[in-house]
Amino acid sequence: MLDKEFYVLAFDSTHYAIDTEKKLKEHLEIETIPTPREISTSCGLSIKFRVELLDRVTELVKEDLNNMKLYRIVREGMKKNVYPMSI
Repeated sequence: MLDKEFYVLAFDSTHYAIDTEKKLKEHLEIETIPTPREISTSCGLSIKFRVELLDRVTELVKEDLNNMKLYRIVREGMKKNVYPMSI
């Protein structure tokens, strides 16, 4: 089943995506996904996580915030609404 609402971290480079994935997987259940096409600036890899993990994720990545962007994605039927978020 598709999540109705979730967050995505998009990265400037694959290096940052892989490093962040390793760091987060030690503590949380996340998923590495291709960057949604609605997000145009990214290396192609993103990290998807549930809404309730937002505070914990931002705490774990706070030292690397310059290398990533956060988006909230809300599905409405077949449409994905993408909202840039500040971290």
